[in-house]
Amino acid sequence: MSAASTSTAPTSAPSSEALPTAEQHGIKEHSDGRFGFVPVQTRSARFKSFDVADFPAVTGREAVWKLSPVAKFTDLTAGVLDGSVYDFDQTPHPDVDVSWVDRSDTRIGTAGAPEERAAANAWSAFEKALAITVTGEEAKEITLTRANLGSVPRAAHTVIEAKPFSQAVVILQNTGDARISENIEIIVGESANLTVVTVQEWNADAVQLANHFATIGRDARLKHVVVSLGGGIVRVNPSVQLAGQGSDTELYGLYFADAGQHLEQQVYVNHDAPNSRSRVNYKGALQGAGARTVWIGDVLIGRTAPGTDSYEQNRNLVLTEGTRADSIPNLEIETGDILGAGHASATGRFDDEQLFYLQSRGIGEVEARRLVVRGFLSEIVQHIGSSPLEERLQGVIEDELRGTEGN
Repeated sequence: MSAASTSTAPTSAPSSEALPTAEQHGIKEHSDGRFGFVPVQTRSARFKSFDVADFPAVTGREAVWKLSPVAKFTDLTAGVLDGSVYDFDQTPHPDVDVSWVDRSDTRIGTAGAPEERAAANAWSAFEKALAITVTGEEAKEITLTRANLGSVPRAAHTVIEAKPFSQAVVILQNTGDARISENIEIIVGESANLTVVTVQEWNADAVQLANHFATIGRDARLKHVVVSLGGGIVRVNPSVQLAGQGSDTELYGLYFADAGQHLEQQVYVNHDAPNSRSRVNYKGALQGAGARTVWIGDVLIGRTAPGTDSYEQNRNLVLTEGTRADSIPNLEIETGDILGAGHASATGRFDDEQLFYLQSRGIGEVEARRLVVRGFLSEIVQHIGSSPLEERLQGVIEDELRGTEGN
């Protein structure tokens, strides 16, 4: 099943130049051998490789790139990337080790593999990976901050591992200048409870192409939160495999696109074990000419996943004219033995009844609109699980709504 809700205008029929070719990634030869090539029909069948040379040049016609402004970051998909280590700040904790490791580290490559050229380019280029290793059963929180990575095209690789029965909140804070393609692997051991929050507050010209690969063990839980507020082009694509029986994941996203910003999320949840559970909830707001958001949510319930319970949704609030929000949920079910599965998508303007109710209570129109948007986005903020970060993000959202520079 699939559905789409966008604020786009109808487009003309594609020309012959847009037809699939043998070199285009994301297609395969038709089964009868007579009609050339057709798009891959199931999410799990996409081509994967760690080697950038295995991917053709990006054209923008590929399934993974067709809604992205690919011409604006060819240096990250086709150029040479700086894969050296970078500076970062962290809040220390005795049960969390943060260190650079060699490419030979056995954890690298266990959570997933690139499905597109930018991710493979970063994978081929990084020199060392930043490993964050969580141990200890008591609750803990650490923040890792990257600031001003510079304007040189860069590759990065991060591995976050939660050892069995451990628990933690790991916050990845991004600020300043950057042109970066990166991969983040998340490994959640048996009965571990891990929250990973990535916050994008880059400068206005920054470009970030990030792929997050997660694998969740038996009776383990991962909460994954993406907050995208700053940057010119920000694309954060989480891919989660529920690999162990009883595994659980909740994926949340909050994004606020201003004029000229492109904020994109392509989410993939693969139910690959019995009695697994997933919830996906992304919310976004758009204001200003040229503000653009993309959300694609793919959920696959495999034959090996009886007893699955899954639901995904995306909501977009359009605040001004001249914006565009693409919202495409997809659901594939390969077994009839499930507890439940569903998806929803909606893009719209203010709820006039809400505004009327607030104004009837003596609240001015501008303040009423601000309250509606704040309430709309606050649902996601409240799921983060870090009070200081939640409070700060509420202030950033308020600044966005007031038209000031909150990033």
